[in-house]
Amino acid sequence: MEKHQEFMRLAIALSHENVEKSLGGPFGAVITKNGEIIAKSANTVTTTNDPTAHAEVAAIRLACKKLNTFNLEGCIIYTSCEPCPMCLGAIYWARLDKMYYANTKRDAAKVGFDDAFIYDELDLKPQDRKLKSEQILASEAIEAFNLWEKCVNKVDY
Repeated sequence: MEKHQEFMRLAIALSHENVEKSLGGPFGAVITKNGEIIAKSANTVTTTNDPTAHAEVAAIRLACKKLNTFNLEGCIIYTSCEPCPMCLGAIYWARLDKMYYANTKRDAAKVGFDDAFIYDELDLKPQDRKLKSEQILASEAIEAFNLWEKCVNKVDY
């Protein structure tokens, strides 16, 4: 447990430093493998003008690059806050073995980072969501899926 706390303290320190230096939101993440730090990052949404530059996503990108893989099985992520829907999705897609988090999504909501509306929207049919959506050219787009199904040299992920 001591190692886990050490890595979490680093994620928390990244979140503190980010606020103190005005680099982005109060979020930090660390990814480890076999007890060694593979990647670490903080949130840089406002400094990079990138709404996907959350700490967890950035750390996943760095870890994948360092390990030269899109599959982070065998890795653990430590995040200073329970992930938003985008980051949680990225964590699942990256196939991390385990996640430790410190602050909760309720803690985040109290300081202005409330993602409840996204979770609510995901439960709705596309036509009932706040983001207006309309399906077009489905018969043309499906061809890429048909090609993928037949592809003999595809890499499953």
